[in-house]
Amino acid sequence: MSAGGTERTVGERPEAGGIRTALAGLTTRGRSFLAAGIAAAICAYVLGQNELLRVGLLLAALPLTCATVLYRTRYRVSGTRALSPARVPAGGEARVRLRMDNVSRLPTGLLMLQDRVPYVLGPRPRFVLDRMEPGGRREVSYRVRSDLRGRYPLGPLQLRLTDPFGMCELTRSFAESDTLTVIPRVTPLAPARFAGEAKGYGDGHRRALALAGEDDVIPRGYRYGDDLRRVHWRSTARYGELMVRREEQPRRARCTVLLDTRGGAYEGAGPDSAFEWAVSGAASTLVHLLERGFSVRLLTDTGSAVPGESADSFAGGGQEAADAAGLILDTLAVIDHSGGEDLSRAHDALRGGGEGLLIAFLGDLDEEQATTVAGMNRRGGGAVAFVLDPAVWTRDPAEPPRPEDPRPDRLHLLRDAGWTVVGVPRGAALDELWHRADRERSGLAVVAGEARA
Repeated sequence: MSAGGTERTVGERPEAGGIRTALAGLTTRGRSFLAAGIAAAICAYVLGQNELLRVGLLLAALPLTCATVLYRTRYRVSGTRALSPARVPAGGEARVRLRMDNVSRLPTGLLMLQDRVPYVLGPRPRFVLDRMEPGGRREVSYRVRSDLRGRYPLGPLQLRLTDPFGMCELTRSFAESDTLTVIPRVTPLAPARFAGEAKGYGDGHRRALALAGEDDVIPRGYRYGDDLRRVHWRSTARYGELMVRREEQPRRARCTVLLDTRGGAYEGAGPDSAFEWAVSGAASTLVHLLERGFSVRLLTDTGSAVPGESADSFAGGGQEAADAAGLILDTLAVIDHSGGEDLSRAHDALRGGGEGLLIAFLGDLDEEQATTVAGMNRRGGGAVAFVLDPAVWTRDPAEPPRPEDPRPDRLHLLRDAGWTVVGVPRGAALDELWHRADRERSGLAVVAGEARA
């Protein structure tokens, strides 16, 4: 829930240009009355008709009087906006609540309330508020929805004042605004081992700690609340103070999610395009792995990593994982095509990355880029690639594949390097492809185990 508000005097005189502001607020009706009054006054002067002059002066004076009175009207009105939630997935809805408070001692007239929203969020909301008594309050709400991810400003809030005759209309704006963040769609995924990679708190990482003997335990001083069963008596006798064994701190399994953002690697645009599918797939994978206890990072073809400034930074667990999920989703909400043409910078960032699972969402790959991606699998934690071939993505599912398409050779190059490769056809469900990748990776592990036997 986010809120923004300000209090101001509606109808307050600006420092300069007050008369011009008031006259600029004349409506079509007011301008017509003023023009008719001036024309009647000129005709009366030419023809010498005093009665016509009186009519002309009356017609001209009415809109001018309404503009002057409206311009000098003082309303102290406070406006507040509440956005719930401030972060929604693409296709989701957020509710915006507007509250107006009359903090002056005078009642207000008819108020027209309008909030500025981008066109992609829907039509601009407008409301008519009836007379507010001193200390009164009015609340209205509207919904916004976008199928396109991004960050969209809401506001500033505008009030339109009008006179009872409809001769003049003035607009006053509040200063506060809010931001709605539309994040990629996140698909729930089933747990997958990908051929035995360590779980978030994997047993494989505990093995090294279990091999340590009693003499290898690193103790620390006793703290209030420590379990007395953890007292290390040998160290207590050696140091002359109560010492306890340190708690076992299992290492967290790591995973890097590589997102290919090259503009030339994808075709099409819009919420159903291949690039949007890749962004949504990366977001779903990162959120799923964080929930399973992995330390994760998002890496793009530019070599930049999230979270952290260096490519060696990973998000941890607990509150850090929740913060990292928000940071990653906010980053993916505004991510766009890069100007790069290859994946060499991502390869350099992964060169010294050490162990851990690597999951990549890739666009079009020529032979050179396929060789670069094949060289990324030198980590020992497994590698899975979801490849969105533009030729396959834009082709009609009923149309057979073209025999001259060299794509299968490039995918075989990745498989020969140890990658689990899954081609992504148009409109494919991520959870189904995720299960397929797990099944294929498990099959490779069984074959490798039989070969070693």
